Amino acid sequence: MKHSLIDILIRPGAFFQDAIAENENLKIPGLIVLALGIISAVYAYLIGGLTGKMLAGLLPGMESIIAISTILGAFFGVFIFWVIWTGVFYLISLIFKGKGSFKRSLELVGYGYLPQIFGVILTIIVALQYIPRVIVPQISPAAAQDPQMITDAVKALMHGPAMMEMTQITSIISIVFLLWSANIWISGMRNARQLSERDSALCVGIPVVIFILYIIFTMTGI
Repeated sequence: MKHSLIDILIRPGAFFQDAIAENENLKIPGLIVLALGIISAVYAYLIGGLTGKMLAGLLPGMESIIAISTILGAFFGVFIFWVIWTGVFYLISLIFKGKGSFKRSLELVGYGYLPQIFGVILTIIVALQYIPRVIVPQISPAAAQDPQMITDAVKALMHGPAMMEMTQITSIISIVFLLWSANIWISGMRNARQLSERDSALCVGIPVVIFILYIIFTMTGI
């Protein structure tokens, strides 16, 4: 391949024109998604640790259970969303009579995850600054008999000043890097499915905008 991975970030069109001239290959996109999954698991471990501390009094080993579940969820979630995003883009591209295999779309969408690696690293840095300032409510074993006490504790955790500020900052970071990925995905789908610039922009832009609105909704509680 003539172009380097750096070209994905700054010249995705040239990179993908080079990529589609070769056989379909999920190796490098898979490694990109794998790296993102590992880094996302680290971030999930940090955030999940807060919930683990809050629920530690309910059941012995609860912290470990939550840590393992959040790590696995974040790691495999990245791969699941890789397929979901590709599937959504692919299905919308059918409206525009796109031509090209799903595997090729999966390959080029995978390359588009590269910016998000930097985004998650940045969110980890932010989290490390804020987590020590987060006040974690303690739930006693007696609270297990009162779901309302658990609900109130979760609300207190999520609505604490440090937690809310961290959530807002990390959400903004997620949106910025998702938009960067979307720009790459537009070029990728244009080449993978032989679409026009307009059609590929609609193909990617519609679901991405909907997802960003969801992030804003959860961030602000509108």
